[in-house]
Amino acid sequence: MGVNILVAHGGGPTAVINTSLQGVIEAARESGKVDKIYAARFGAEGILKGDLLDLTDVPASTVAKLAHTPASAIGSCRRKLTDADYPTVIETLRKFNIGCFFYNGGNDSMDTCNKVSKLAQKEGLDVKVIGIPKTMDNDLDITDHCPGFGSAARYAGEAACELALDASGLPIHVVVLELMGRNAGWVTAASALAARATNCEVLTYLPEKPVDEDKMLADIETAWAKGHGLLVTVSEGICGMDGKPLASTGIVDGFGHTIPGGTAQHVTDNIIQKLNIKSRAEKPGLLGRAAIPYASRVDQVEAYAVGRKAVEAALAGETDYMVAIDAHRGGAYSFDLFLTPLSQVANVEKKFPLEWIIDGNKIDDRFFDYAMPLMMDKMPDYAILR
Repeated sequence: MGVNILVAHGGGPTAVINTSLQGVIEAARESGKVDKIYAARFGAEGILKGDLLDLTDVPASTVAKLAHTPASAIGSCRRKLTDADYPTVIETLRKFNIGCFFYNGGNDSMDTCNKVSKLAQKEGLDVKVIGIPKTMDNDLDITDHCPGFGSAARYAGEAACELALDASGLPIHVVVLELMGRNAGWVTAASALAARATNCEVLTYLPEKPVDEDKMLADIETAWAKGHGLLVTVSEGICGMDGKPLASTGIVDGFGHTIPGGTAQHVTDNIIQKLNIKSRAEKPGLLGRAAIPYASRVDQVEAYAVGRKAVEAALAGETDYMVAIDAHRGGAYSFDLFLTPLSQVANVEKKFPLEWIIDGNKIDDRFFDYAMPLMMDKMPDYAILR
């Protein structure tokens, strides 16, 4: 008789989170060691309610469709478990006789994973716990990068290029593009691709660097005066010199994080009111997080691989780890997977390197040396006639 496994999603979905789920299911089926394959409906919420989906006999043809299905096929949540919740989690693991538990998520999810593992050991449960990395924000530590980032970065890069071409082709207003990234600017940095692939002026602002709004407006005015058109890209979470977000919804999510929003409109309003220059705000929001047409080939391959690796590791007796990626960029891109202790990644946030931010609003080439293999095979090649 095989073991029962449980997989859950935590946090915001990505374009490839379901590809990791596909890897989990197919590795479990091929192992010959798994009896039941369960998934928590809406992540931690499903675990607390004992609301599990039985995926054991889902047709292989349906599982294959996960590779091109956006969002979370099993449902995710932003529920931060409290000490009072964990006994219920253990009760669900016991009730369904779970032998392996996989949590696919980011920093907070890895913290949950770590706590579940420690509590299971304390309660004498033989449950192997492995974290599967996922976050478009790319802010998990230890791993070179996170599944979900490459696709979101590709979206940000190509969308910025398209907006930059529009802004320079009809240079009647400054275009301000707001991209997701509360505390880490990895995805917004990818929008600086527009500075390399188009003839438009591009200024990029990340949350790692506080923004002096007077200097920002002065730089915008100088760049606009060059007459090439101007694209300004901002992370949703950028802060002023006082450390407060330039814009905020005032809402707190289930993990206790303040939800940012409205940054592009705030900057646009300042441009119009203080510089007397036309401006418009653009915000793809969730479209940039899980857009299947922009899914990166490398991202898809790696997302599937980390799902498989998690199952293989747990069935081999490993526990208390997260699957991580070791990338090799010399020549043709390749990667290896390794296991890192959950305690080393739980609640640790990897920020964008400050040395890759030039003059507060430009991105160093070193970022693109790092990110391009994860985003796309080659730089966009447009017809530039002006």
